[in-house]
Amino acid sequence: MKRSDVITAIAGCDGLIVCNLGFPSRELYASKDSAKNFYMMGSMGLASSTGLGVAFSQDKRVYVIDGDGSVLMNLGSLVTVAHHAPDNFCLVIIDNRVYASTGNQPTYTSKKADLELIARGAGNENVRRVKSISEMHNALEQFSDRCLIVIAETEPGNENVSIIPHDPLHIKNRFMKEIEKTGTK
Repeated sequence: MKRSDVITAIAGCDGLIVCNLGFPSRELYASKDSAKNFYMMGSMGLASSTGLGVAFSQDKRVYVIDGDGSVLMNLGSLVTVAHHAPDNFCLVIIDNRVYASTGNQPTYTSKKADLELIARGAGNENVRRVKSISEMHNALEQFSDRCLIVIAETEPGNENVSIIPHDPLHIKNRFMKEIEKTGTK
């Protein structure tokens, strides 16, 4: 399974999306650009925390696309997710075992670290590991009224996609306008 397949599956869901920086954001933009997408830029490790904050303020579902390397930089977010566990929050950690946006250097998940065990150890109760696109679709279809973390094992590699043409201020402003339309809690 490729990371872009997982991203495309999430892009087809009804909700807000907060996406990890670099190639994941670029692949989401190429798959389905939307004002409902918040593309992280220059803030590695913070997609899960940002998405969690958005989920607290929204009735709408919030999907976070994060990477193994980014989650390893901010393991505290998994404890915070477990503590609050908002019913409208779905964190998808794409585990391709590399830092793909900076040259495919191996992450610790390529050796001993197991993000599913770490997420469960942090207290998260609804954690699923998926290894195929059909398992990914199944996990997304079953997401309802219960905080979910999905560890999606994918192949390393990036799609040949262009850089997002929007500047960070434009991305933030259009996302905030979308949130205002959908309403807050």
